[in-house]
Amino acid sequence: MAKERIPVRDEVTAAGQDRRGLGGTPIETEWRRAARRLADAGVEEPEANAERLLLHVLGVTKAELLRDWREPFPEARRAAWEAALDRKECGEPVQYIVGEQHFYGRPFRVTPAVLIPRPETELLAEAVLAELPADEPLVVVDVGTGSGALAVTFAAERPRWRVVASDLSDAALDVARGNAARHGVANRIRFVRGDLLEPFLAGADGNAAGNVEVPDAPDAIVSNPPYIPTGELPLLQREVGGFEPRLALDGGADGLDAYRRMAAQLVALPKMPRLVAWETGAGQAEAVAGLLRAAADWDEIRIVRDYAGIDRHVLALRGEN
Repeated sequence: MAKERIPVRDEVTAAGQDRRGLGGTPIETEWRRAARRLADAGVEEPEANAERLLLHVLGVTKAELLRDWREPFPEARRAAWEAALDRKECGEPVQYIVGEQHFYGRPFRVTPAVLIPRPETELLAEAVLAELPADEPLVVVDVGTGSGALAVTFAAERPRWRVVASDLSDAALDVARGNAARHGVANRIRFVRGDLLEPFLAGADGNAAGNVEVPDAPDAIVSNPPYIPTGELPLLQREVGGFEPRLALDGGADGLDAYRRMAAQLVALPKMPRLVAWETGAGQAEAVAGLLRAAADWDEIRIVRDYAGIDRHVLALRGEN
């Protein structure tokens, strides 16, 4: 349940006090103290992290925070504020502390059971939305859905698409289901537990593995799979390696295990998808494109760069079967 949102001024006056002449530490001072504390702990972007935690603890908007910048910090929120700073000081991602991350203009609940959605993955969503027709009842599968950010985005942006979200983690699927309900698309997403493309492979009857939860053969396979080489996991930022789920990070010796398996599984689908769109790690896009070329004949294989100019997404396209 969301924490009740009480503007700071109302909280102060609710205590039966006149705002004029109040003592106590101003909110601005608390923010500065927190930013110094986080900086001393080696936290990156300490000012921004302190501000986001402050907004969360006070339950206010940025505009309300600026309005009340010099108001006394409400002591009723002191314990929650210190607890949030303790967690951030230890390196925990601020998204897990506040329980939320925005993706494609929508808030998503996140927990340590799921990878935190990244801005570059929004470019993957944009590419898929641009490549496929909006007015056809296509089956679009989000493999390794995690928080459900991609699946929910597709369902919300394309009401005619039939979206399937799969994950190996039951805990992740629970988070994704909650996010689908939050955005009013739970009745248009099928949630399937399974490893990579296994739930969608053709059974003896030619249908998708006999899985009643899968509506039809996928027209598109979209995935942001684990792609960090195992040996690099200890080198990740502590906010990532120490807190985000290893299942969503560990891509095997060279980071390409999931791509190899999915590329090999493509030929066992009831039909070849019209679109395969995968996010990759830095320096992996050409190798992943090569795996797709070896797996099937495509009309086009395209690489999309992220905001930093890194080859980040690989799209393989073919005409309708």
